[in-house]
Amino acid sequence: MSFQPVYVIDGARTPFLKARNAPGQFSASDLAVAAGRALLVRQPFAPDQLDEVILGCASPSVDEVNIGRVVALRLGCGDKVPGWTVMRNCASGMQALDSAVTNIQTGRSQLVLAGGVDALSRAPLLYSDSMVRWFAAMNAAKTFGQKAALFLKLKPRALLSPVIGIVRGLTDPVIELMMGQTAENLAWQFGISREEMDAVSIESHRRVVAAQDAGRFDAEIVPLIGGDGKIFKNDDGVRRDSSLANLAKLKPFFDKKYGTVTPGNSSQISDGAAWLILASAAAVERWSLQPLGRIADVQWAGLDPARMGLGPVHATAPILRRHGFDLEDIDAWEINEAFAAQMLGCIAAWKDADYCREHFGAEQPLGPLDQTKLNVDGGAIALGHPVGASGVRIVLHLLHILRRSGGKRGIASICIGGGQGGAMLVETV
Repeated sequence: MSFQPVYVIDGARTPFLKARNAPGQFSASDLAVAAGRALLVRQPFAPDQLDEVILGCASPSVDEVNIGRVVALRLGCGDKVPGWTVMRNCASGMQALDSAVTNIQTGRSQLVLAGGVDALSRAPLLYSDSMVRWFAAMNAAKTFGQKAALFLKLKPRALLSPVIGIVRGLTDPVIELMMGQTAENLAWQFGISREEMDAVSIESHRRVVAAQDAGRFDAEIVPLIGGDGKIFKNDDGVRRDSSLANLAKLKPFFDKKYGTVTPGNSSQISDGAAWLILASAAAVERWSLQPLGRIADVQWAGLDPARMGLGPVHATAPILRRHGFDLEDIDAWEINEAFAAQMLGCIAAWKDADYCREHFGAEQPLGPLDQTKLNVDGGAIALGHPVGASGVRIVLHLLHILRRSGGKRGIASICIGGGQGGAMLVETV
């Protein structure tokens, strides 16, 4: 298969802000506009010279459903630049990149702003159908007697017990499992202990702290300014005091009796946005652009939804096979840390001869993954996981890692609720 590379010109993201049981200061479009504005202002072309804007979002609010168009207009792209929204759960942002790649390769676009966003702290509270019908009947009631009769039928518990939207959104409707329960499945399948998961969490926090102190995120993060003047400069979910002792105090959340997956070894629910500017070779030449790198291949895969965390294994295997690479031929890896059990499950599956034979027809296991190349600056357990944005963040950060380390190629991959995986092979220029 011929894959014409598409160039990554530049990228930016907001800090990822941890949801703290209340709506955050910034709507999803606020986050996307803040990062996009800072990114576009440093380009040699004007926003209205983009061919399109594509934004991934898993949970847009009802007042900005086509958030891609809303943000394009707010960024000053003008009426003639199309803006649209894509959704592939955890890989919504990566899907936006792939959609841009496809349009550039087919010649329909030359210069595209593509990214992802979610403000999960603003996920709505939902009422049951019976409660909605009660509201509808109350609205239709015309007399005091009719309204009084309806009030007598009101069940206070139904009124005061709305469904938490984020919980419903993180539950697979086909297998009726929350994403954390699928991580429990992987822990059981590969014999992953609670201590191993907590160790992954501690290392994620340690690496993020080291990266923050060394300024390794400075090139990609655009500070946010709240309505009260507060400045948000860094990802705020990292715990500098993370330790085995602290994590051991947390109780399992998804399987309270037998489980080992806790909030401490899971990714954080967060708000954030991330963008990349993608361009064809012709656009690079026209605007004298200096690319960060290029997207050299993309792969999507499907698998058992109850083991969705193994999506990166299924998505990367075809890329490695197409290019004749082994795991060790990749200079850097960014795999989204949905759960520590999911990360450890992927590592175990690559080494499992039976798993590789059954699912990929491989005579040998794909091999051990050098973990010194994996998420070298930490991952979503410490940084946060604004679902729509994470796929873009890992691609952007991977390119920065390759450039600073002198690496040539890297793979960014993500597991996807519903039983899918996505992966992108990127190269430096």
